[in-house]
Amino acid sequence: MSVSAYILIQTEVGKAAAVAEQITGLAGVATAEDVTGPYDVIVRAEAGTVDELGKLVVANIQAVDGITRTLTCPVVHL
Repeated sequence: MSVSAYILIQTEVGKAAAVAEQITGLAGVATAEDVTGPYDVIVRAEAGTVDELGKLVVANIQAVDGITRTLTCPVVHL
């Protein structure tokens, strides 16, 4: 069973489109779209385990230039 999450991202001013474009190319990222509101980019990501999801966020997504903050929201099935 895979783990899915929405990752809410805040970026530096004017960097949302570039950040979304860079993140779209990462393995494990289903979608990355720039949006309006308190967050600048929303990502839907998938991984095999929670640990793999954490590594994707910390090692790959947070390394993208222009990101100032992330909030990871795992999907649950109630």
